[in-house]
Amino acid sequence: MKIPRHPVLSGSPNRLTRRAAIVVGVQAAVVGLLGWRMHDLGVRKSSAYAAMAEENRISLRLIPPARGLIFDRQGQVLARNRTQYKVDIIREQTIDFEAVLSRLATLIPIGESDLERIREDVARHRAFIPVTVANRLSWAEVSTVAANSPVLPGVVPGVGHERMYPFGTSTAHVVGYVGPVSDYDLKRIDDRDPLLKIPRYQIGKTGVENKLERTLRGSAGIRRIEVNSVGRVVRELDRVASASGQDLQLTLDNRLQRATLDRLGDLSASAVALDVRSGAVLAMASSPSFDPNSFVTGISVDDWEQLIEDERRPLLNKPVSGAYPPGSTFKMIVALAALESGVIGADERIACSGYVEVSNRKFYCWRTEGHGNVNLRQGLRSSCDVFFYEAARRVGIDGITAMARRFGLGQRHELPLQAIHAGLIPTRRWKRINRSQSWLIGDTLNVGIGQGFMLASPLQLAVMAARIATDRNLSPYLIRAVGSRALQPPATEPLGINLEHLNLVRRGMHDAVNHARGTAYAVRNRRKERRFAGKTGTSQVRLITEKEREVGVLKNEDLPWRQRDHALFVGYAPYEDPAVAIAVVAEHAGSGSAIAAPIFRDILRAAFDLGLTDGSEPDAAPSRSSGSATGLSDLG
Repeated sequence: MKIPRHPVLSGSPNRLTRRAAIVVGVQAAVVGLLGWRMHDLGVRKSSAYAAMAEENRISLRLIPPARGLIFDRQGQVLARNRTQYKVDIIREQTIDFEAVLSRLATLIPIGESDLERIREDVARHRAFIPVTVANRLSWAEVSTVAANSPVLPGVVPGVGHERMYPFGTSTAHVVGYVGPVSDYDLKRIDDRDPLLKIPRYQIGKTGVENKLERTLRGSAGIRRIEVNSVGRVVRELDRVASASGQDLQLTLDNRLQRATLDRLGDLSASAVALDVRSGAVLAMASSPSFDPNSFVTGISVDDWEQLIEDERRPLLNKPVSGAYPPGSTFKMIVALAALESGVIGADERIACSGYVEVSNRKFYCWRTEGHGNVNLRQGLRSSCDVFFYEAARRVGIDGITAMARRFGLGQRHELPLQAIHAGLIPTRRWKRINRSQSWLIGDTLNVGIGQGFMLASPLQLAVMAARIATDRNLSPYLIRAVGSRALQPPATEPLGINLEHLNLVRRGMHDAVNHARGTAYAVRNRRKERRFAGKTGTSQVRLITEKEREVGVLKNEDLPWRQRDHALFVGYAPYEDPAVAIAVVAEHAGSGSAIAAPIFRDILRAAFDLGLTDGSEPDAAPSRSSGSATGLSDLG
């Protein structure tokens, strides 16, 4: 069988058509032209085009937003932004980075530690990201740098903002502070905000600054600029403005806050003042304090070591993070548990001879000779331990813990602060799990006077006093407004306590201050409109042995500081129309009546003098931005 030939391939090569030859010729010419042009652009003129590309480049730069301000309830600024001159360097725009850095060091003060930090920041970030060389420069210094910019390629003088805390130590634990973002911060938080990639960008580290970081930070803007080969800006092509962070107004009254911290003095102590009508935190002081301004650009090693080695723990926010045996300030809870369960009557008397013996163990009263026959009101007035040992034994630990939780103990009160301690209201199950032991009757007796395993924070004790004063499940809050939008206080409901029982406990607290035999009679206020109710507390932190009791219990001043008793006082005022509740805890300071009660009196006097008990509300703080939040839950 014959296979037919393709018509184009058949015959001799000379039979190609004229049209095919023309097409092939045109294609060859086009390919040749393209090849010549590519050679011309890529080889002959490459240097010229590279130079032109380097002469002018388009660069995108972030515009950091202004951080939101923080105000107190009266509109005083607690955290603001201070304008400062600074100098940045962009590595990719420097011909010789080290040479430029050396030249710059002859114009402005740059120490060896600064040089090391700059090199580390440059190495850690991409070449196009500006790294701050120096800040807090004078106008003369930044002008000198600008004048020498032709020999400083990649160096960019400019204006920045730095956080400042005008009142320093007084609000350090509540407001907190900002500091340069670290690798640890980036690993710890789930935040893709490009601002965090800027070297030395400042974010909230503690307090409100930390917990409401996103609210305060705002969002970055963008500049699209044209720069020349030495990094100088030729022109700005486009700009999207940054959005400032929202301002915050706290419920704190800075005047009372400062007065409270001043009154605590050099003690390792704390105090919380609440508005019992709303739950607003009026003051929350922790002593000793620290200057948050020293953390803004990075604290020195020596200053840091001094803070962390101080046994009084100045960095700890004691009002929320400290946990202490509440001592006799817990006796109101035991009294209410006993009254509500019906195991003790209002006028029932219990004999106190100085101790009670249970299970072959003696439980002592603070008054060696005892108090004689006392009823509940008298027991609170004189803080008789034996009375409350018996009350606790009758009601049992389950009834005590249930009542404690109704008054805000043993639970976290959510505020925008760190390390809030939940305290400890021990139960049978807790001891079985944590101590691998069964609950004993002696444990119940110890809880009856606020000792043993019990722990409470000063904030919890202030909440307890406020709930006693109001018979409502009041919760503390710290943020009054976000932007221009005021937040509503948390809703409250009645606790459901028998009013006769609650009034009996209130009268006992009144007598503890205003009766001649009361434990806090020395600090009473004779003005009726300023009369207050309260309860002293002295909590042991060491075990007193029988042998020591036989030879005589050592005085606090004869013991090492850490073995001395804590001094406590809780109360509210005015007695007839409660407005403010205050809790004071002085670590290892001794007697509650001698140390904590006078502090309470003086803080309360300041609250009266400042008009914080008259029910008036200040106007909203000045604000640059409006907030969308309508409730505390929106703040996280």
